[in-house]
Amino acid sequence: MSLDIRLVVLDMAGTTVADDGLVEQAFQAAAGRLGVEAGSPEHARMLEHVRATMGESKISVFRHLFGEEEKAQTANAAFEAAYHDLVDAGHCAALPGAAEAIAELRGRGRKVVLTTGFSRSTQDRILTALGWESIADLTLCPAEAGRGRPYPDLALTALLRTSTESVRQIAVAGDTGYDMLTGTRAGAAVVAGVLTGAHGEERLRADGATHVLASVAELPALLAG
Repeated sequence: MSLDIRLVVLDMAGTTVADDGLVEQAFQAAAGRLGVEAGSPEHARMLEHVRATMGESKISVFRHLFGEEEKAQTANAAFEAAYHDLVDAGHCAALPGAAEAIAELRGRGRKVVLTTGFSRSTQDRILTALGWESIADLTLCPAEAGRGRPYPDLALTALLRTSTESVRQIAVAGDTGYDMLTGTRAGAAVVAGVLTGAHGEERLRADGATHVLASVAELPALLAG
């Protein structure tokens, strides 16, 4: 059966943007702000949760880890400040072929929406650092879509905002199991996992990947088939 994909929803960190451990470095700063000592059993437990939930809204992760809303907000603010410092220091780069893939998808008449688990301020910091302010038709963060991953809200908000007619015209691509869950729960026809980020093929397929690609650079060819 041929695909009629009109909307491509792409994750950022780990999918189109290199992570290179930035999330974990920023988490270290957030944990330290709350008095969690690096190398302690508590720190190790928290870091394991951060890795398992890559792709989820960061404030949701901190709410799970710290329980109290005040502590979660403090941790999230420390995380964002640390991440912004890393981006400002030049530790932010597009993954090879990502910009070209986005341009090719849009050149074929498809809408492209970039999504993230970060806040709008962090998302904008990354877009500005890469010169990507106009690279996509739309960019979305969890606060603009109701709920973040693994819920379908980001993909469905992208559908609504781009006036796409059907969920079967959506392709979702990401590097985490939570991206795959977002795509499957939204009813996307293509849910593509990429191996440039947090999770491996086993996790991606377990969470619903219809395809697993070496990188997002392979996505235009997949959708052209």
